[in-house]
Amino acid sequence: MDQTQDFWKWLENIINQNIFSLGETKLTIGLILTLIVSFTLLFVGAEWIRKLIVKKILHKREIEIGTKESIGTIVKYVIILAGIFSILQTNGIDLSAFGVLAGAIGVGIGFGLQNITNNFISGLIILLEQPIKVGDRIEVGGINGDVISISGRSTTILTNDNISIIVPNSQFIDSQVINWSHNERKVRFNYPVGVSYKEDPEKVKKILLEVASTNPGVLKFPESDVLFESYGDSSLNFNLRVWTSEYVNKPLVLKSQLYYEIFKRFSEEKIEIPYPQRDLHLRSGFEKLDN
Repeated sequence: MDQTQDFWKWLENIINQNIFSLGETKLTIGLILTLIVSFTLLFVGAEWIRKLIVKKILHKREIEIGTKESIGTIVKYVIILAGIFSILQTNGIDLSAFGVLAGAIGVGIGFGLQNITNNFISGLIILLEQPIKVGDRIEVGGINGDVISISGRSTTILTNDNISIIVPNSQFIDSQVINWSHNERKVRFNYPVGVSYKEDPEKVKKILLEVASTNPGVLKFPESDVLFESYGDSSLNFNLRVWTSEYVNKPLVLKSQLYYEIFKRFSEEKIEIPYPQRDLHLRSGFEKLDN
C-alpha cells in the first residue's frame, strides 16, 4: 500500500514539475500534456465537423460542391481559432504574455514566414471571394486541370493525366487565372475545318451541323453553329462552334470524336479535304544545257 502511495506521489510530482514560466503561468509537464491532447482533439474535431457540414448538412442543398467545401473550410478555421483561445484560457494560460511572443513571431514572419503567411491569407481570400472553387476547371501558369482541394497554404489541381499539381494560393491572387467553369460548367469550343474550293459551302455547313447534333457530348442548347471564316491559300476555312458541359475537362476528346465523324461524312459525300498547294514559278532566260 505504501509503495502504491509513493508511486502516485512520485507521478504527481513529475506531472507538476515546472519546466518554464510564461508570464504568470507556470508550464508543467501535466499542463503541456493536457494542451497536446486538447489541441489534437480540437483539430480532429474541427475536421470531423467540416466533413459533417459538407457531406451531411449541405449535401441536400442546391449548392455547388465548391461552395460547400468553402463553407466547411471556413467553419473549420473559425472553430480552430476559437478553440485555441478557449483551451488556453481554460487551462489558465496567461494570454498577456503572448504580446511579446506575437512581436517575436511578427519579426520571424517578416523574414522567414512571409510566403507562408501570404499563401494562407490568399487561401482565405479564395475561400471567401471564390474566384476558384473545388470542381472548377482552371488554367494557371501553363497548368490545366480540375481543382480537387483548397487548403490554407495551397490548392491541388488534378490534370487529365491523373497528376496532382500543388499550387501556392498566392499564385491565384497575383497571376491571371482562366476559370472555364466560373459561372457554370458550360463552355464553347471552336474547331477549324477546311475543304476544297470546288465544294458547296452550304452543303459543308449542313454536314458539320449534323455531325455536331449527333454527338451526345454536344449540347442541344445553345445550338451549334458554323462560321465561314476565310478563303485560305488552298482551302475554304470554316469554324465549327459547339457547346458542351460534359467535355469541359477534355476538349481534345470531343475534338477527336467530331473530326473522326467529319472525315467519315466527308468521304461518304465525296467532299475533298485539300492538300496544301504551292505554285513554283521559273524565271525565263535559262540557257539550254547541252548533254
